Amino acid sequence: MNGLPPNPRPENGGDYGSPSQNEGSQVVDCPALSPRGEASRGRSGGGAPMMLSLGPLLTYWPRQRVFDFYAQMAEQPVDIVYLGETVCSRRHELRPEDWLDIAALLDEAGKQAILSTQTLIESESDLKTIRKLVDNGRFAVEANDMGAVRLLAEKKLTFIAGPTLNIFNGETLRFIAGLGATRWVLPPEAGAAQLNALQAQRPADMQTEVFALGRLPLAYSARCFTARRFNLQKDACEFRCLDFPEGLALSTRDGEAFLTLNGTQTQSAKVYNLLLEMPALLAADVAVARISPQAEHTAELIDLFRRCRDTLLTPQAAWEDARQHLPGEPCNGFWHGRPGLEQIFAE
Repeated sequence: MNGLPPNPRPENGGDYGSPSQNEGSQVVDCPALSPRGEASRGRSGGGAPMMLSLGPLLTYWPRQRVFDFYAQMAEQPVDIVYLGETVCSRRHELRPEDWLDIAALLDEAGKQAILSTQTLIESESDLKTIRKLVDNGRFAVEANDMGAVRLLAEKKLTFIAGPTLNIFNGETLRFIAGLGATRWVLPPEAGAAQLNALQAQRPADMQTEVFALGRLPLAYSARCFTARRFNLQKDACEFRCLDFPEGLALSTRDGEAFLTLNGTQTQSAKVYNLLLEMPALLAADVAVARISPQAEHTAELIDLFRRCRDTLLTPQAAWEDARQHLPGEPCNGFWHGRPGLEQIFAE
């Protein structure tokens, strides 16, 4: 692949606490949900090799930086790449048409490109953008809001149920599957016990994806906290998020890392990292492990997950190597049913 063209087209949780909140479906013409790559890769409990995905870009970057990033990701050992603006509708460095162009180029590189919808829908303009994604006619869609689910179900299109649909019980999981979901993403604040319980109730033909690396998306708001930090109104924010490619760090008065402000989204300060839990993910029949993009070292982290999955590195060695590439200290508390900011070392 020769790379992407420069311009294809002219609230809560001090301790990252408790969570807040196919029949007859048409399969979109996109690469199958089947794995590619080395025969040696780790296999889940169901026998199928685990895939790696790159989640949607959560922070706001300049246009050219986004193109350059996905040109690099096209060469990385990920099977699935999620694309699109999921946080704030005012982020217009890339339009839907640009995301479609990137999706096409990733498709040519052998990746499964998925278009992700915005999480918090506030206007008719937001709905118009979702309709464009739903009607793209080529790539599957990750629905992050029930409005997107409704639009997809009405057109009898299969889709991926994103983490912000808040699927915490088997009844909801079966309901979403009945509307056309072929894969669902475990909410990041859910842990191993919830995953195992839901896996026992999951429809047999539905895949499970787990958020395995990245700052935890803790809350979404109609207000923009980054703009507020600079005494600006949301509608006149001067796009200050562009100045913080890893988000705006927020510390306590004692200087302890507390949260990360990302416009209308609040993230954890620490970085959720399930490399130590890779054997448990495989045993739980998790089909896909999701890695959230970082401003730096995303490729190195993808490689560590690949090598750990393929048993070329032990989970402990991969976890130790990953620390130098993370923008914050690691945590995995939610996975173990503990406060999210804790780092648990299982015996």
